[in-house]
Amino acid sequence: MADKRLPPPLDEEALRELALRYVSRFATSRAKLLAYLSRKVKERGWGGEDPANPQALVDRLSELRYVDDASYAVMKSASLARRGYGARRVAETLRADGIAEADREQADSQTENEAWSAADRFARRKRIGPYAQARPDPKQRAKWIAAFLRAGHNYATARRWTDAPPGEVPEAEE
Repeated sequence: MADKRLPPPLDEEALRELALRYVSRFATSRAKLLAYLSRKVKERGWGGEDPANPQALVDRLSELRYVDDASYAVMKSASLARRGYGARRVAETLRADGIAEADREQADSQTENEAWSAADRFARRKRIGPYAQARPDPKQRAKWIAAFLRAGHNYATARRWTDAPPGEVPEAEE
């Protein structure tokens, strides 16, 4: 059998290199970076003189603005809205990514402003309501509403889109 070589344990310099490589490749939040670094320390072990402190490294990268939760939240919410997801789904994703409530304010207002166009993109992508070939039967209508709800839209929006006849896009409510 071939001798499988394990990577050496991490030290301060190797951990910093891993963190810099990660933030250069991926848009990330502080919580996701901390989870990544903690996982790497657990997998490879620690060989540094002082105890491992990935939180201090994450804080330092945040001070240097390599990691910015508010910007990440705005970028991520815009990306999800372009895919047709609603406010609830966006908020849950940001919460899962470890974004604090204070860092989500701008992203939440952006999501709220784009809610109708996100519902339009979702309906178009799924061929629901005005983008369907024909009116749905009651069972199909229920499935369409459920799809809207899973995508994070509210019930009123889901009903307006699913009840729209084919070819007639509903007007946005002011």
